[in-house]
Amino acid sequence: MNVNTIERPPLREARDGDDAKQVFVTLTVADQLCGVPVLAVRDILGEQAITRIPLAPAEIAGSLNLRGRIVTAIDLRRRLQLPEAPAGAKRMSVVAEQGGELYALLVDDVAEVMSLPASDFEGNPPTMPAAWAIYCTGIYRLRGRLLAVLDVARLLKLEG
Repeated sequence: MNVNTIERPPLREARDGDDAKQVFVTLTVADQLCGVPVLAVRDILGEQAITRIPLAPAEIAGSLNLRGRIVTAIDLRRRLQLPEAPAGAKRMSVVAEQGGELYALLVDDVAEVMSLPASDFEGNPPTMPAAWAIYCTGIYRLRGRLLAVLDVARLLKLEG
């Protein structure tokens, strides 16, 4: 098991000249490039053993153990109404904390930390599927790709 931890930067926005920067951990889910604010990420984990939770909603993949703490694993593909990951596909976890509890967002891959100009941020396009629009705060247009910025607090909100 490969466990990598992202070190948290200072609690301020990076500045480059007069243009504020937003810093994201980038990840992919079903070939879609997404970003989550780096300050929302506590850990990045490689493939983990996940224990299924009986009667849990479908988007809850189960729970995993992170240094002795129980972490609820949320399948981002299911949450965003995407096709299931191929059988045997290795998944990574982006760990975040909310309300004193830890949650792992299961993703296909974690790429890099990107610093992007706040001025390039755009709202959700009108063609964005409703399942995505609920969890996205907006987009960045990168060279030939869109980066969907995910709202971690909304992704972690469990109906109950």
